[in-house]
Amino acid sequence: MPDPIPVPRRHGPRPQTTDCAPHSQIDQLASDRCAMSAMLMSRLADLPHVELGASRRAPPGTIGLYIEAAHCCAGEQAFLLGREFAHVHVEDDGSLHAILAEPLRTAAIDAGWAEPHPLAGQPTVSPDTVMLYAPRDVAEVGVIASLVKASWANACAVASPDAG
Repeated sequence: MPDPIPVPRRHGPRPQTTDCAPHSQIDQLASDRCAMSAMLMSRLADLPHVELGASRRAPPGTIGLYIEAAHCCAGEQAFLLGREFAHVHVEDDGSLHAILAEPLRTAAIDAGWAEPHPLAGQPTVSPDTVMLYAPRDVAEVGVIASLVKASWANACAVASPDAG
């Protein structure tokens, strides 16, 4: 197995989350979570070959990030549903769901940024599906954006978010 991917440690305990679908974050929500979500979306909206739209795998108001069909190179396990590789619960708790391939998935979970989706590995749900906790401040927006960019790179089957 490759060396672990460096992921900074998230401060504080993990937030409480629901253990069923819809998988939601219950506490540790930023008072300005709409601003945090907007900042995060601005950092993700310029990813090459990405289209934003309503999520096909989440409640209304959730923004899905989709790889353009011509650039979809990875297998089904790299996606939440169809070409959707991540989504942001902008009108709810500000948390995200994304696909993180190993070894990044374990590194993000161990560093306190993510947890496995309760349905991960069930039929039609990639075993690599995680919840990324809602960012509480600008620094956390940066970490979450880097994890989503890694999800994008996995979905596009490129080595890094800078390739494209």
